[in-house]
Amino acid sequence: MNQILLITISGEDQAGVTAGLTAILAEHAVSILDIGQAVIHAALSLGLLVELPQECVSAQVADAVQNFALRHDLRVVTSAVSPESYSQWVEAQGRARYIITLLARKITADQLARVTKVIAHHGLNIDGINRLSGRIPLGELPALSKACVEFSARGSLQDPAAFRRELLEVAGALEVDLAFQQDNMYRRNRRLVAFDMDSTLVEAEVIDELAKLAGVGEQVSAITERAMRGEIDFSESLRTRVALLAGLEESALERVAGQLKITEGAEHLIATLRTLGYKTAILSGGFTYFARHLQARLGMDYVYANELDIADGVVTGKIRGSIVDGARKAELLRQLADEQGIDLQQVIAVGDGANDLPMLSIAGLGIAFRAKPLVQKTAEQSISTLGLDAILYLLGISDKYQSQA
Repeated sequence: MNQILLITISGEDQAGVTAGLTAILAEHAVSILDIGQAVIHAALSLGLLVELPQECVSAQVADAVQNFALRHDLRVVTSAVSPESYSQWVEAQGRARYIITLLARKITADQLARVTKVIAHHGLNIDGINRLSGRIPLGELPALSKACVEFSARGSLQDPAAFRRELLEVAGALEVDLAFQQDNMYRRNRRLVAFDMDSTLVEAEVIDELAKLAGVGEQVSAITERAMRGEIDFSESLRTRVALLAGLEESALERVAGQLKITEGAEHLIATLRTLGYKTAILSGGFTYFARHLQARLGMDYVYANELDIADGVVTGKIRGSIVDGARKAELLRQLADEQGIDLQQVIAVGDGANDLPMLSIAGLGIAFRAKPLVQKTAEQSISTLGLDAILYLLGISDKYQSQA
């Protein structure tokens, strides 16, 4: 049986190391079974798992590699791998793979220690760790800084619910976000992203802003809060709130639209998704007037929202047509997926309120964004620490590719 060697090289990164090393191995007709390379702050770590032909003498290969390393002031370790050990390694590739994504304003050793402890406690083995966020300058962090580390882990997860629960406990204690996904073919093959509007794409509940101008701000805001927490029926609460807006001048809509603040990261996220060929949609329990305004500003593809009835320049206190509630959002999401000819696993849904839960639950990736407690607890993923563009990290898209998009 052919011999197997594990070769690891470390030291200062320099041009031509991989080329020179593989040229030496080529002289001995070596086959490459696995290879990995990483550079952190000009420090190189290169590993190769190689198979030697039967007629090849392993000591000669090791000596040649050692001499190469000495000429380049590198450190090298060469060790033999038994056929049994190699077979076990090959068999492990059939195990499920998971992605754990750590999102924070900055990364600390305590965060990594506690996350990796949970991973180890559940019997998973970390295959790779990658920083997806850009390099961080020394000194005071810039405003709205982003930091993300992605762990790729493999193994048999006996209790996914308990694993997720422990990750959420760590996230809560450290005030970070932790996302947990199975690494399958859909993860990097999403095609449609649907967003709620109020308190998701914009940092306000539009109806509350209108109510302030109508002199019923506190009354409407209290109803909105209960509806978003899932304490009262959304459709009925919307009719009640809209009735309180009766008599509001139509000009107030334009005034509120002009003052809406786009959520952190939304413009960057939508621009990147558009460049990458994604379709984007607003599925809102708010009003079409504002959703269209946002569509034009962000360049989104689809809009579905509620039509506020206006007559003779004033709000009548009624809604035209059927209400876009939670069930309708889920129905529209299915409709858009069918129109695009894609599986629901290729769909991402993002929202903050209880009326978003139906669409979050059927999407391949459902994300509660800065959401109410009920939604955070129920949704598969949750982001509260960073802006909307942190969603790109959940897709495995690093900052270096985002900047090109």
